[in-house]
Amino acid sequence: MALDSMTLDIVATMVAALLGAMLLHFGRQENTPALRWWGAAYILGAVAISLWTLIGELYGELLSLVLSSIGLIATAMVWNAARVFHGKPPSVPGLALGAIVWIVSGMLLDPSAQALRLTIGAAIVVVYATLTAAELWQERRRTLHKRWPALIVPVMHGFVLMLPILLGNVLRDADGAFAAAWVTIFSIELVLYAVGTVFVIFMLVSERIVSAHKRAATTDPLTGLLNRRGFAEACAQMIDREAREQRPVSALIFDIDHFKSINDSFGHAEGDEVLKLFANVVVNNLRLTDLSGRIGGEEFAALLPCSIEEAMVAAERVREAFEASGVVCEDKPVATTVSIGVAGGPASTELDVLLAAADTALYKAKRSGRNRVEASADLPLSLDRYRRQRAAVAMPPAQPGQAVVSN
Repeated sequence: MALDSMTLDIVATMVAALLGAMLLHFGRQENTPALRWWGAAYILGAVAISLWTLIGELYGELLSLVLSSIGLIATAMVWNAARVFHGKPPSVPGLALGAIVWIVSGMLLDPSAQALRLTIGAAIVVVYATLTAAELWQERRRTLHKRWPALIVPVMHGFVLMLPILLGNVLRDADGAFAAAWVTIFSIELVLYAVGTVFVIFMLVSERIVSAHKRAATTDPLTGLLNRRGFAEACAQMIDREAREQRPVSALIFDIDHFKSINDSFGHAEGDEVLKLFANVVVNNLRLTDLSGRIGGEEFAALLPCSIEEAMVAAERVREAFEASGVVCEDKPVATTVSIGVAGGPASTELDVLLAAADTALYKAKRSGRNRVEASADLPLSLDRYRRQRAAVAMPPAQPGQAVVSN
């Protein structure tokens, strides 16, 4: 069954309008500006196609020129949506430039130069499709096999639009057969492009939502550092990577001195500010390659891909910076000091082993007067034994007449 151009245009209009309404709905529901941009672009494109199909030929060349320029603005909005999706501001000049070039070329060129005008229009859309592909390709967090649809869909759209330029001169389309066939191919491809682009959009948006939920599950909301779960997962990856290269790793445990007295004297709000300050001190005084996280109330930890000697230097840098931070609460200076335990181990040392050794060094620092850095003498031979020792230290002394049960 042969399909005329009007039938294909009607189908394209209905598909674009339906997809646009769906994108606008989800854009409002998810509070995602990029989805609203994409939805508005589809709605505007549907309006342009429908008006051009219904009344374009009735009101002459000028109206057709204006309606097709609206379609180019819709194409530019798709590119701007990709920009907004990546946190960039929309490009207002880029939004109108393609339409302006199209209108000016239509007014300057002879009406009989249809092939040249078709080439200019196709070239404008190709430029926008290329820009859209470049923006979507910048989704760096995606692996290559997941990112390829974001590139291939607009590239294929641009390729179909360039067919008149690539093949028109070769075929010498004297009877217009190639142009007629191309219009049919383009109308079908336009529908496929609209559907394919929406698929790519939802793929990228859903991946971003999943990533946001994952970050929320592994991030401490107060300080912005990794929480205990996120820190353990990230450290496992670092330890595996450093083990392959046979490089040592070192763990640091920080405990803010007398933090309870800050809460008791000035309130939990001021205590939270001190925690955020310390988190910034840790981040600013460690390297980008180092991992840091909040693993307890006022207890923080870090894993460094370096020897214990280098880790001691980094720990001392954090201690000095926090002590010199000059915190003032209710017009009173607050002593901000931290005790730090450091432990280092060879490649593939387990995180629990490193943290246990660093924790032992931290207790030594506290017993030695606080506001100091202590290194672990060696790694614990048994985590089980280490936990029993910690439990024994934490157990309150038995009262007279109270039975003590030992394992």
